Formats: sequence, C-alpha cells, structure tokens
Amino acid sequence: MTTTTKEQPINLGKGMQKLERRRRISMGIIFLAAALLIWFAFVTDLQPGVETRFMMNPGGGSAEAADWVFPTGLVLNIIAAISAMLGAFQIIRGFGKLTYGALALVAVLFIFSFLSWATAGGQTNLAGLLRVMVVRAVPLTLGAMSGILCERAGIINIAIEGMMLTAAFVSTVFSSLFHNLLIGLLAGVLAGGIMGIIHGVLCIKYKINQIISGTVINIFATGITSYLSSKFIQKVEYQYLNEPGMFPQINVPVLSKIPFFGPILFSHNMYVFAMFFFVILLTFMLFKTRWGLRLRSVGEHPKAADTLGINVFKTQYMAVVLGGMMAGFGGTYFSLGSSGRFDEVMTAGRGFIGLAAMIFG
Repeated sequence: MTTTTKEQPINLGKGMQKLERRRRISMGIIFLAAALLIWFAFVTDLQPGVETRFMMNPGGGSAEAADWVFPTGLVLNIIAAISAMLGAFQIIRGFGKLTYGALALVAVLFIFSFLSWATAGGQTNLAGLLRVMVVRAVPLTLGAMSGILCERAGIINIAIEGMMLTAAFVSTVFSSLFHNLLIGLLAGVLAGGIMGIIHGVLCIKYKINQIISGTVINIFATGITSYLSSKFIQKVEYQYLNEPGMFPQINVPVLSKIPFFGPILFSHNMYVFAMFFFVILLTFMLFKTRWGLRLRSVGEHPKAADTLGINVFKTQYMAVVLGGMMAGFGGTYFSLGSSGRFDEVMTAGRGFIGLAAMIFG
C-alpha cells in the first residue's frame, strides 16, 4: 500500500505576514498619491480645450513620423484614473512579484503626465528628448557597471570618476598622436585598468580603507589631468595633442528607418550600442555563469568562498581591474564619442552619479 503526501503550503510567520501587508499597502498608497498629484497639480491647472503636441521626429534622419496631438486634460484624467485603479488593486490584493513592474508603470505614467502638462498649449520634441536621454545615459550606465563589478566582489569603488577622467585624457593624447581612434580607445581602457590595479593594491594588499583609496585616486586623477592639460594640450603649440576625432554615427540598416524608434535606438555611435551589449553581457555573466557565482560568493561571504577553494584575492583583483577597464571605456566616451577633445574635469561628476545609480538601483 502506497501513501501519498500532499505538499503543504508555505506559511509565513505572523511577523513576515504583517511586513508583507505593510509593504503592499505602502506601495498602493504611493500609487494613489501619484494619481492625486496628477489630478490636483496638473489637471486642475489646465485651461479647457488645451492640447499637447509631441514631435515624433528627432530631426536629421530619414525616419519621419507625424506629430502626436491630444487633448491634455482628457489624457491626464485617464492616466490618473489608471494610477488610482492600480493603487486600489495593490492595497486590496497586491501585484505580488509584479509589484515593481507596476511601480515602474506608474512612474512612467507620472513622468508622461508631467511632460504633457508642461507642454500643454505648446510643443515638445519627444523623440529628440528620448534620443538625448539614451546618449546621456552612456557614461552613467558604464560607470554603474564598473561599480557593480567591484561591489559584487566586496570592493567599494568610488574611484570611478577618477578612472573615467584619466581614460578621457589618455585616449585623447594617444588618438591624437597616432591618428587612430582604436588606439586611443585601447589606451583609455588600459589606463582605467591601471587605475583599477592601484585601487586593488591599496584596498586588498595594504588593507587601506576603500573610501579613502577611492578618494585619493579621484583627487590624483583630477590634479594630474588638469595640470597636464593646462601645461600642454591646451596650449597652441601642443594643440595637435587635443585633436583625437570622434567615432562616427552608425545607422543600423532597416532598423534605423523605423519611424520614431529608429533614430532613438538605432542611429548612434558605437558607444550606445556597446552600452546595450555590456548591460546584457554583464547580467548574463554575473547570474548565469560559474564565474559570476564565484564572484558574488566572494563579495557576499569571502571566508566561505575561501573554504570552497576559491582564490578570494585573485577574484577581487580581477573584478577591480575589470571595473577599472569598464570605467575607462566609459571615460573614452567623453573625448572620442561626445566632444572630440579633452577639457579639464570634463566628466563633471558622472562617475559619482553612476555609482549612486548602482547603489540605489
């Protein structure tokens, strides 16, 4: 005689149930607050019959799309109603694993509502705005990925700014000297890797506080690049050292001609496409490979990783160097992909913003 056992449902403790219920209600209140804000801050301020016009072509491309014109008040009321319904559902039942997806949807709707309200009675080039947003995201995304590589191995890397600035300077000089963008790109990536080695030696070998090490590298990079720039490449007689050129725009066949989306996503220089590629590659490597598992284990519990035979120091050095090279690649964007020259402190805090995006994201 055989007996069958039924799977028992997992019962959460009372404390966990209260916590989940509190989170569900709090998220629902956020959704409702967004709806109320749209109603009272945007809708009530509108004149009757006003319209919003979004231009759907960023200009300069072959993909043409008609402007999007709609009644502002009606659309904002619909968006507010959708946000309110999402909030009510979240409070009553909850979206479960889809909660953060619902939060992202409400955030997008709120931003769209703000743009519609701000443009009411006028016009805004929505396609151009989104295209610029994608371009401006390149150094921030690459800087964030540099921080992720180091953070997953247990190393705090606030030296991203200095690594990017050093790479921007080195790539400019080498591209100008050899009249070759690829040589400048490679030199910038290697410069970022060298800065990563310095950060790794200070933190891993000599056990220096990681925040202090990163701060020292940032100060050093700012000082040395500013000095060399003012002493040499900003002067007329050395102007040839500050003419690296820029990577050309790449128009992906067929895809770049898609109205609205084509110019936004498929008509950029190689840095934008590299950003998308590295995001996918790093996600796969960290969470779908043995290498990523070992890297994360070193960052989460180095003693346990060491008992399993993983070389903790080697893994951390590798992560810091790769993070430095990623930051270096992002730094070359400023000189070879954006401005075509080097200017003092041209990174302008993007490394810190990328680090903040990594922490809060």
